[in-house]
Amino acid sequence: MENTNHTPPRDSRPARPLAGRITLVAGATRGAGRALAVELGRSGATVYVTGRTTRERVSEVGRPGETIEETGELVTAAGGTGIAVPTDHLDEAQVRALFRRIEQEHGHLDVLVNDLWGAEHLTAGSIFGKKSWETPLADGLRMLELGVRSHVITAALGLPLLVRSAAPLLVEVTDGTAATNRRYRENLYYDLAKNAPIRMAYGLGQELAEYGGAAVSVTPGFLRSEQMLTHFGATEETWRDVIAVEPTFAVAESPQYLARGVAALAADPDRAERWNRKSTSSAELARVYGLTDTDGSRPDAWAYFDALEAAAGSGEQVRVEDYR
Repeated sequence: MENTNHTPPRDSRPARPLAGRITLVAGATRGAGRALAVELGRSGATVYVTGRTTRERVSEVGRPGETIEETGELVTAAGGTGIAVPTDHLDEAQVRALFRRIEQEHGHLDVLVNDLWGAEHLTAGSIFGKKSWETPLADGLRMLELGVRSHVITAALGLPLLVRSAAPLLVEVTDGTAATNRRYRENLYYDLAKNAPIRMAYGLGQELAEYGGAAVSVTPGFLRSEQMLTHFGATEETWRDVIAVEPTFAVAESPQYLARGVAALAADPDRAERWNRKSTSSAELARVYGLTDTDGSRPDAWAYFDALEAAAGSGEQVRVEDYR
């Protein structure tokens, strides 16, 4: 989508524009979720962070090096108030207890970020490169549990608390925008899992409008998450070495890129008018709010992939520099 509204650059806003806001990032153990939580904290928010991997227990993702307690500490170190609540969002009782705690401690919720996923371990071995009928059914259904059912449970149980806010905001995090996801996302289960949050934001935005609120779906581009860096045997300091084996990694972005955009959106007093029911990307948020990635660039991976697809077979060269 194209948004022509102009907002002053980030450095012209108050240093802590979200001070006093009560927020929840569901699925904040690592990746975009962790960065989103930290950036909301940097803007002054109280941030409840949830996830399944703790210092005592490792989830099926199998990455003990990132814990939800650590995320909470990073939020506080950034200037916010981080509150880690280990939660499996497929367990209705645990999710009810989470929102009951927020209600008891604050009485309302201002921002709910639904960043639940945790199915990367299924994509390479069971999903990508397989027809739907070749995909192990249990793995496909597990992906829908992790990527769709968890979002639905969290929204259903959290929205009654969210609508008590003066300006409620629901952010659904997914992979791809409504425009880019018109193409088939390689596998039926993955396609369903990544389109569902877009439709959730579209539908729930209509319900939230009555309360002066907004729901929006957001996506990063080619995300330089901890898992992706591990996959390529790289670190945040050496990620450019990956370009030699995966040229499209030249437009990879840090998790902070999307997080900066979402924090700016959450602080925007006109966010409901601008964004309700819409699907957007880290690159569009950066353009609208005058932001950059951590290296000062402004990558637009989805536009780059579209250009590559359009140029395929034509011999036309696509310059990656035009998309970073």
